[in-house]
Amino acid sequence: MKLTSRTFLYLLIVISSFGYAQIELKSKVVDFTNLLPIENASIYIKNTTIGTVSNSDGKFVLSVPSRFENDTLVISSIGFKSYKAAVNSFINSEDIFLEEDVASLDEVVINAEPRPTTGNEIVLKAIRKLESNLPDSSYLQKGFLRHKERNNKEFKWLIESAITVYDSGYTASSDKHLKVNVDEVRKSYDLRDVDSLFTYVSYKNQNNSGLRLNLKEIDREDVQTSELVEAIKWNDKRVNGLQNIFQGKLNLLRNSKDNKALFGEDILNKHQFQLDTILVDNDRKIYKIKISESSDFVGLDTKGIYNEGFNANGWLYIYYDNYAIKKVEYELVAASEVQKERSKRLLGTQINHKLVINYMEYNDKMYPNYIYYETPKLVNVALKAKGKITDAEKDRYNKEERYYTTVQEILFTEVILDEAVIEQELQSEWDMDIFSPKPYNKDFWKNYNVLLESEEEEKLIQDLTKRATLFKD
Repeated sequence: MKLTSRTFLYLLIVISSFGYAQIELKSKVVDFTNLLPIENASIYIKNTTIGTVSNSDGKFVLSVPSRFENDTLVISSIGFKSYKAAVNSFINSEDIFLEEDVASLDEVVINAEPRPTTGNEIVLKAIRKLESNLPDSSYLQKGFLRHKERNNKEFKWLIESAITVYDSGYTASSDKHLKVNVDEVRKSYDLRDVDSLFTYVSYKNQNNSGLRLNLKEIDREDVQTSELVEAIKWNDKRVNGLQNIFQGKLNLLRNSKDNKALFGEDILNKHQFQLDTILVDNDRKIYKIKISESSDFVGLDTKGIYNEGFNANGWLYIYYDNYAIKKVEYELVAASEVQKERSKRLLGTQINHKLVINYMEYNDKMYPNYIYYETPKLVNVALKAKGKITDAEKDRYNKEERYYTTVQEILFTEVILDEAVIEQELQSEWDMDIFSPKPYNKDFWKNYNVLLESEEEEKLIQDLTKRATLFKD
């Protein structure tokens, strides 16, 4: 059997997993003051990219190769004092309490260049510094993807994959120089209804020239299930494909040089920034800056979807010493009258896009560490019945069933800078289609770091698994 370069690398990973025992670290991160769990705390091995983040319950699990047993585990969260301990002395049964930390007053330092004092000035300087703070040469990142879709009652779809991302560096266009591959699949359950005529009509109208279809004139009985499945797959890729996260406008920092970038040269036309306070992150001072609306609406120019008429909300966290952006929290909220009406009628929410990106510093560059992206998804339009409504129609079109939300989370746990390894991987075929089924590789997943589900998610996933099993039977 002929082995591809990627298969060969997987074998090396599997072999190494047997050669090195793994140490499992697990605990819960808690705010010492109010005893509440701390979500999205960073848990990592110092001077490496091995790490994870805490879930909404504050809990985490991290597998660490035993060769790092004498290294330092760091648990940090912006605004708190960091926790540090040797890996071999960490006690899994004890919760980790983090205390709030306050930034000290500035020392008097004479600088040739005056320090910016307003939020707008700080952000503009951070954007100018991206070229020196983001990676300037090719690299690979290995990570874990969890893609989930649900309505207000239950999960309808779940995919968990291992992915590889190749990027040639900040100065190159991501359209041509950034690739994603789905390496392995751990879970894949899809129990969505396939009778979305809205998607079918959109697909036909955008891909067929000539007479346009009208949703009101289409009956389910006249459409083959295979055609509906094809339309749904098309809609999945354009709305939920990985290219949207990595190659689209919402990759705010990486793609800031692109034409019409949200964080481009005209950033202040669509955003304003107010300095809120100065906090501490792992013993370094960090600016907390509020993102708010400006004179123009924000838009994403999505083909075939009205993705315009938004205001931006959120926060930026920027290191005080080198102006590197540590964290982005970004929301696009319906603001124009057209978008507010559309969002209310079709999506059931005014927040159309919610994004969180954490960055980790490695070899003096900032690499994405954790990405959270949430967006509502149109599945069925409201029912406008002329006569009596059946119980089945009531179930299908009620708000609990009709409004869907898609969430994608990505955790990166390895950065590869070795040019030989990068070149070898580039020789393989790359496929970023997260929707293609792949066989389960038990050995691969044995020691692969994944995101820990919250207790609520775990129950919903267990329910989805049972329903999927019954569906197959």
